[in-house]
Amino acid sequence: MWSRVIDYASHTASRERVDVLGFVRRLDWLLLFGVAALVAYGLWAVAGITRYDVEGNESYYVVRQAIAAGVGFAGFLVALAIDPDRYRRAQKALYAVTLLMMLLVFPLAETTRGSKRWIDVGPFQFQPSEFGKLLFVLALAGFLADRLRRLNQPKVILQAVGLAIVPIALVFKQPDLGTALVYTAALAACLFIGGVRWGHLVALASIAALVVASVVWFLPAAGIEVLEPYQVERLNFTNRDQDPSGTGYNQTQSITAVGAGGLDGRGVDAATQTRLDYLPEHATDFVFASLAEQRGFFGASVLLGLYLLVVWRGLRVITVARDAFGAIVAGGIVIAFLFQVFVNVGMTMGIAPVTGIPLPFVTVGGSSMAANLLAIGVLQAIHARGNLGRRRSR
Repeated sequence: MWSRVIDYASHTASRERVDVLGFVRRLDWLLLFGVAALVAYGLWAVAGITRYDVEGNESYYVVRQAIAAGVGFAGFLVALAIDPDRYRRAQKALYAVTLLMMLLVFPLAETTRGSKRWIDVGPFQFQPSEFGKLLFVLALAGFLADRLRRLNQPKVILQAVGLAIVPIALVFKQPDLGTALVYTAALAACLFIGGVRWGHLVALASIAALVVASVVWFLPAAGIEVLEPYQVERLNFTNRDQDPSGTGYNQTQSITAVGAGGLDGRGVDAATQTRLDYLPEHATDFVFASLAEQRGFFGASVLLGLYLLVVWRGLRVITVARDAFGAIVAGGIVIAFLFQVFVNVGMTMGIAPVTGIPLPFVTVGGSSMAANLLAIGVLQAIHARGNLGRRRSR
């Protein structure tokens, strides 16, 4: 009898080991390599960019960034262990948590540079809208996946847009225009991957363009100001040459830093734009400009190449997802990620407005680092289980 029990326990343990090893093999190792390389490269870049920011403690920011990466890696492992279908079943709870986090900033967050975005948690700051990006996509994808057959009915599309507008409006109210735009890009991606017809997408895009034009031009002309003055100035980025020492100062210094880097960079000590603080927010909003100044075209190209690798492998997850929910989630995550990279890099070179969107895995900020790693964990969970589903169906 005892021998049978021992044999059964041994067989069960062996089967579990095989399952774990099989699951690990089904991970997208190229995606994992790209993310790991981005985190490592980002930490190396931050070490140089912030070396002279805190007198007497050259590693202050890079240590905090490394701690955030550690927390994010723990979140990555947790997300990896969760079957994505659980998120679909919990879509209403996820949506409620998203709204709750957005609302908490108003009574709990201190006003910093005119915005309420960060909640102090001990010695660290927590930015709910960063984690809200992932929760927003998961909740919206669940709603769309449950209504795939009716997704081209105007009523269903308007319901989806209505659900999305609430968290977008709350983020915009903080005010955080950049993050609100990221949420909007994620919404567009989810609708597209979900299968909404091109005609409906064009109609929605036209309405969105009309809303933007009204907020930026038509309503102010009628005496109704929707945006804060500094937001209006940032959006008028093409007029920076008219006031290079005022509203256009930040972007002018950023363009100067990018150009000063040349091919191989000026190094940490000779990068005067960064070291002497001519470039404001050089570890956050304009971290790419600082990297370009210190490491030059080659250093910036390495970073952009790693982003391209992560986006490519992320888009591939859409094709191997086992169901529509996984595909929509993957699309929302990857397009939001790509949008952040494009806008952040674009604003440092003067081809996009300054919106405060962080550069994934590089911008100094624990919430951004942890939230991005958590999102990668969800992507890997979709990829691994997608391959598993395809093999079982053969």
